[in-house]
Amino acid sequence: MKEKKLVRCRPCGYVMKEGDLGDVCPACGLPRDVFEPYREKVSAGRLRFLALDIHPIAIHLSQTFVALVPLLIIFNYLFPGFEPTIIHSVIAFSVYVFPLTLILSAISGYADGLARFKTINTPMLIKKIILSIIIITLSVAQVVVFKRDIYPWYFLLLSLATLATAVQLGMLGKHLIDVILPGSFVLRGEKKQVITTEPVKRPKMSPEEIARLVKEKQEAKARALKENEGNKTE
Repeated sequence: MKEKKLVRCRPCGYVMKEGDLGDVCPACGLPRDVFEPYREKVSAGRLRFLALDIHPIAIHLSQTFVALVPLLIIFNYLFPGFEPTIIHSVIAFSVYVFPLTLILSAISGYADGLARFKTINTPMLIKKIILSIIIITLSVAQVVVFKRDIYPWYFLLLSLATLATAVQLGMLGKHLIDVILPGSFVLRGEKKQVITTEPVKRPKMSPEEIARLVKEKQEAKARALKENEGNKTE
């Protein structure tokens, strides 16, 4: 399969397929003259794995249960007579399934971290690992102290602490979701055996200078066209 050529808008950095490029940049609206050839710096295998979104899906699954438990307990405090059988069943199911979803999130997060950064030994990932250990511990503690149909205040506090830890993990994760280290998948610290391509040279020009040069080029082209028309009439 022939690889499709990519182009990048120099002022705004928008990347797209060359065949889809029109007269202007879809993002910033500057003329197509400001586009340059672009080569993807991340290997196709890593991109395919990250495109599966395994870790984000696992995270959303665990987030559902971590929020359900304290919310349903508070709801049961306020309205104890409203469908108690259903409420108690959902709380019990969430408490027991939640640790399993966290383990799935941890495994997928480990794979996601390696795919993005080729290591998990970075400050932000280490902080995520510590928070993951804390939230798994809290979820197991919920299972241990859980008693069906009885929700003492300390169990509610435990579930709220678990929710707060999940929020901290989410805040860290949002800063990493669009970050990825260039290159093919070789663990950092190992000897790389592939030949890397030279990066595309980027002009040291501001967007205003690029736009000015494009405008001058278009004006020069218009003057040349006008002169040619004048010579033909003579």
